[in-house]
Amino acid sequence: MASSELKKNLEAEEMFLTGGLKSLLPHALRRVIRCNRLNIRNTSGIAEGYKQANVLILHKSLADDFEKFCHANEGPLPLLYRSKPGDWKCPSLSSDSDIRTDCLQYRIYEHGVCTGSLKSLGEYSEQLKNMVTFYLGCSFSFEKAVQNAGIPVRNVEQKCNVSMYTTAVPCYSVSTFCCNLVVTMRPIPESKLEAAVLATSELKEAHGAPIHMGDPDLLGIQDLSKPDYGDPVHLHPGDIPVFWACGVTGVEAIINCRAPLAFTHSPGCMFITDLKNDNVTFRSSREVPQVHCISQDPLHYSIVSAEAAQKIKTLETLIGIDPGDRGIIHLHRQDELLKACLSISHAQSVLITTGFPTHFTYEPPEENDGPPGALAIAAILQALQKEVTIVTDQRAMNLNKKIIEEAVQLGILKRPVPLLSYQSKSADSALTFLCENGNPRRPRFDHLIAIERAGMAADGNYYNARKVNIKHLVDPIDELFLAAQTLPGVTTTGVGDGGNELGMGKIKDAVKKHIKNGDVIACDVEADFAIVAGVSNWGGYAIACALYILSTCEVHDRYLRKAVGFPRLSNKTVWLSALPSVTKEENLLKTLVQHGVRSGKTASLEMEVDGLPFYNTHSLMIEKLRETAQQ
Repeated sequence: MASSELKKNLEAEEMFLTGGLKSLLPHALRRVIRCNRLNIRNTSGIAEGYKQANVLILHKSLADDFEKFCHANEGPLPLLYRSKPGDWKCPSLSSDSDIRTDCLQYRIYEHGVCTGSLKSLGEYSEQLKNMVTFYLGCSFSFEKAVQNAGIPVRNVEQKCNVSMYTTAVPCYSVSTFCCNLVVTMRPIPESKLEAAVLATSELKEAHGAPIHMGDPDLLGIQDLSKPDYGDPVHLHPGDIPVFWACGVTGVEAIINCRAPLAFTHSPGCMFITDLKNDNVTFRSSREVPQVHCISQDPLHYSIVSAEAAQKIKTLETLIGIDPGDRGIIHLHRQDELLKACLSISHAQSVLITTGFPTHFTYEPPEENDGPPGALAIAAILQALQKEVTIVTDQRAMNLNKKIIEEAVQLGILKRPVPLLSYQSKSADSALTFLCENGNPRRPRFDHLIAIERAGMAADGNYYNARKVNIKHLVDPIDELFLAAQTLPGVTTTGVGDGGNELGMGKIKDAVKKHIKNGDVIACDVEADFAIVAGVSNWGGYAIACALYILSTCEVHDRYLRKAVGFPRLSNKTVWLSALPSVTKEENLLKTLVQHGVRSGKTASLEMEVDGLPFYNTHSLMIEKLRETAQQ
């Protein structure tokens, strides 16, 4: 009976301690941990509002390189404090701590292998005299801020450790320290995604904003129910998996380093500091991050600053003027340019197509609206170090090859763009073209762009604006866009100015209602994003400028590189030089004329837009787009 009463008393004491952990001050909490009085498995949800830290202890000979590794990967490894060799205290983080005893549990690594777990490092005091302790920020520190924003923290609700996964994303390597990024995952209701980003983005010492939102497979995570560290956390209906960089990345680096002896905290068993989290404040409203869905299959969200988003919205407004009053104002869909360019910025390999044989009685039948915009997109993609390829009609291969060669000579392109043609020979032709060995899981391209490209109508024909069927001049490149709809991870953009261009099937109802001959000429093939411009070339120039804006946006850049490595803003001059300019376009148009390419907007050339001749308006448009991008 006495033994039973003692057990009950201990259980009651444990329940009291556990229940009060949320509000227990850090110094008191460390004392309780030091005495091994707690029967909890992790420190999530305790000492609310105070910073917690990952702990890694290395031999002093490795310390300088590891510090450089932390600075090179500040997302997962925000350095709070580095001790001197043999120093077990961290006065800038806590007043009375002892790193040998103040974590719930430790792990010991020998030559990269975990050889055990410990409650205390006291028995290794002699070895620790030659070792340096690194204290790194932890995402547990932001959980209170997330809750204060009205967002549920599922791992706290489910009374378990957070889920941690090793991704396929490589960190920036320094000397012997190299590893892939480790992330934590927290399920967030879709309606709360932007709030979660807002709550965490300024908490840099707790890993800051998420590095991915959506399908875990995009990070190389195969099964959310099998975390590499921590516990599985279950998603509620409507939850989206959201991933933050994680300090356990440092553990992976230690494993790969194969140091003879190293110690870490056990994942989830953090060191509690005396430092309070600062309130989240943005230096200006322009820096507030926005969240946009850019793909449903796979599910993928992206982040951009309010300032960058507004610039891109301005670009969209600029190109929306309607020379000739053809009714295109009714075709616009808000934020298509922003979403398309967010998607393109995540792409690694882009396929571009253009070519509208308006002048069907001439040779060549092409018009000069399309190629300049396509090359402007290709130029910025090259500057951003993305793979870019152009596909065109077989009959126009030689013409396009010459145009590309001269674009290189004119300085529009840095190097020639690979040029392909497409022919439909079987039911699998499009899949074979788009994917390695026709394997849908191995696409060659992850974004397709059509700009001023003749699009197939509902009856299977291709029409110019006057309802003339030009099918005999058009190869079935539409099939690539139709096949892309079946390929997860491949997204598409269409750019047009009349509704009969490839990709405009997304707005075909508006084309049929508001565009002359729209009931016949409307393209029936949809793109994921439909960018409508007064002149299609303007749409291409706007895409180039929008990609420049995104690349120079610190919020978006960090998200793209998954918070590892260094900001890419040092490349800004290279990107700027790739933007379209009046001089580049004038030179390219002269080249097109030399090759017999005619204007497709001859009627508009005699018109005035806002009191200016159309050509002057065209030059002014380029200048305004560049000016907006550089603001």
